[in-house]
Amino acid sequence: MSDKKESEKTKELKNKLLMDKPRVWDRLPAPEKADISHYAQLYMDFLNNSKTERKAVENLRNLASNSGSQDIVSTDRTSSRIFQVLRGKLLFLAVLGQQPMTEGIRLVTSHVDSPRLDIKPNPLYEEAGLAMLKTHYYGGVKKFQWVARSLAMVGKMFTRDGNVVDVEIGLKPEDPVLTIPDLLPHLSRKQMEQKASEFIPAENLNVVIGSLPYEDEDTTDRVKLAILELLYNKYGITEEDFIGAEIEMVPAEPARDAGLDRSLVAGYGQDDRVCAFTSATALVKISEPIHTCVAVFYDKEEIGSEGNTSAKSVALDQFLMELMQKTGINPSAKNLRKVFTAGKGLSGDVTAAVDPTYGDAYEKRNNSKIGFGIGITKYTGSGGKYMGSDANAEYASWVRRLFNDQKIMWQPAGLGKVDEGGGGTVAKYLANAGMDIIDCGPPILGMHSPLEVCAKDDIWMTHKAFKAFFES
Repeated sequence: MSDKKESEKTKELKNKLLMDKPRVWDRLPAPEKADISHYAQLYMDFLNNSKTERKAVENLRNLASNSGSQDIVSTDRTSSRIFQVLRGKLLFLAVLGQQPMTEGIRLVTSHVDSPRLDIKPNPLYEEAGLAMLKTHYYGGVKKFQWVARSLAMVGKMFTRDGNVVDVEIGLKPEDPVLTIPDLLPHLSRKQMEQKASEFIPAENLNVVIGSLPYEDEDTTDRVKLAILELLYNKYGITEEDFIGAEIEMVPAEPARDAGLDRSLVAGYGQDDRVCAFTSATALVKISEPIHTCVAVFYDKEEIGSEGNTSAKSVALDQFLMELMQKTGINPSAKNLRKVFTAGKGLSGDVTAAVDPTYGDAYEKRNNSKIGFGIGITKYTGSGGKYMGSDANAEYASWVRRLFNDQKIMWQPAGLGKVDEGGGGTVAKYLANAGMDIIDCGPPILGMHSPLEVCAKDDIWMTHKAFKAFFES
């Protein structure tokens, strides 16, 4: 073995030409490490209080309101901090800039919906002495991950006379939890011979909701009737009120520190509420920016951005046109196109962290790792970049220079090997509108599972990246 040491010339050449991507923790000063711990606790509190997209929007709106933002409906032209909520599930935040919006805006998108189980419109039935609820899974899930775990029932219903009912059962320590029992291994021979995608059929995701019968022994469906009586006494709802309700079954467990060193956050819904929280907390710190800064918190991303609270809707166009009108700009279609084409955007969404247990699924030179900063994903999609967004070289270079200049620690990111699968984000819809946009966000282990894992220092670096972008 040679004991030769590299010459100073070689070291200088390596420093000049090679890409250096150290761990975030190795480059942070001690005071900033303390900030990370405090920020992570605030983030976990947000996760625990934002189990649904409606709760996330409510909490982010409150964060903005407490920082001086005013509703766009009631604000006057002197206010520079504005928000708008649409249908309780889509939120816009804005801080007006010094330059006209037609000179370009700074926009960060994220989404607040997460994979879950939705209660069907006619869900309640009784069988084998149990009251049960039928569900319909939402978004990309591995169905077997949702059985044999504690679930909470959260959402919104309306009674026959139109009264709003907020349902929340299973999140408080004293609450009962719900569950979907799995088949015992003693009787699972046929089940275990099936493919993982098939051995828990969607119609088997039935939630046990009770077992005590109604006191009248001469009636039928006594357990179902007893449950309906309980729900009526507590919430004033009837069986018919489930029609059109938005009730979600979500993991009951709270987000917690993970790892013996407490370096990680383990919790449900981090895809993509981590980018929602980091962008919102970055925006509320912005004061008198050069460009108007906008943060968008979309719904329905996990099912293809369909619907009137999604990135495919015209909601963002309408919000931007109202902002233009309030700032004295003619809200014409031509000016709206200028806002988009002159603007710059970040599609804040998580990326897949390399999991050493499943290393064969990743392309390790181009996928992100836990603890190395925010991931920059130049392109999304699947196979030959189908159904994705691909940022042009000029804009990717601009973002890279910005992050380097502001000491934002970042790393290249992608979603596994090319032919292993793939996925997309809302970036393509903003790109279609004419905006330069690129995907970026922290790497996640166990994406789309009921318990996702993210590094605290990556979360912090994502927050810093969004703040630097807003200030650019």
